[in-house]
Amino acid sequence: MTNINKPESEHSSQDEQRSFDGITFEVEEEEHTHEGQKVKRRGIYLWPNLITTAALLSGFYSIIASMNGDFTQAIYAIFIAALFDGLDGRVARAIGAQSAFGEQFDSLSDLLAFGVAPAILMYSWSLNDLGRIGLAACFVYTACAAFRLARFNVQIGVVDKRYFIGVASPLAAIMIISLVWVGRDFPEIFDLKDAAVQGINAVIIIAVGLLMISNIKYYSFKTVDRKRVPFFVLPIAVFILAAMTYNIPVGILVISIIYALSGFVTTFMAGRKG
Repeated sequence: MTNINKPESEHSSQDEQRSFDGITFEVEEEEHTHEGQKVKRRGIYLWPNLITTAALLSGFYSIIASMNGDFTQAIYAIFIAALFDGLDGRVARAIGAQSAFGEQFDSLSDLLAFGVAPAILMYSWSLNDLGRIGLAACFVYTACAAFRLARFNVQIGVVDKRYFIGVASPLAAIMIISLVWVGRDFPEIFDLKDAAVQGINAVIIIAVGLLMISNIKYYSFKTVDRKRVPFFVLPIAVFILAAMTYNIPVGILVISIIYALSGFVTTFMAGRKG
């Protein structure tokens, strides 16, 4: 009888405390039903979060490989992480398994795989001889990746889905690892004992980091699979892929640079329309 006059909110908070008493491994989220009502559900969706975990593992493995000097394996691991990152969201949307937990988990995985792993790869491969300068350059990239992911989370549903505001973190990571890949294939051009080459690499990783947090608009390609395109686009795509097979690392790096520059054109054209 002592609890009869307690407000409902206090009862609910006590119920929540009892449900999470002791050592538990559980997630409880609020979701909206089709009728617009809020309901609390426990548990997580398995498949999209399992794919995100695979991306996280790939990023973690890349860090270990970079620290051991196995740069080729580190590069491949980040590419695999990017593949998983593109897959988890599509799987979640396809099976109706989107959740706030999945979004936050995906962001944390992205920070490790595309914010920390490429920075450690670049530092281990080229910038460690610069000492604190190299360390600072790589940290700027990682911090910018964190800023970009945090900004993306708070702007979901606000910005135009056709565009990324700033370079997406997976694409930024691909720019860095493709540079490392080309540098390893052409050591006579990328002489890592040359302080000038090290300095250029430091400037590049900072510039890519700043592109992530810029307000430059980049086409997101999210609507391409929902629209028809002229037939001539397909032969052009085939030609580009065929050209890339001549030297895949160089091809990826060139396409990355073109995409990075395309944002300035997209932003300029959007400004003129506005």
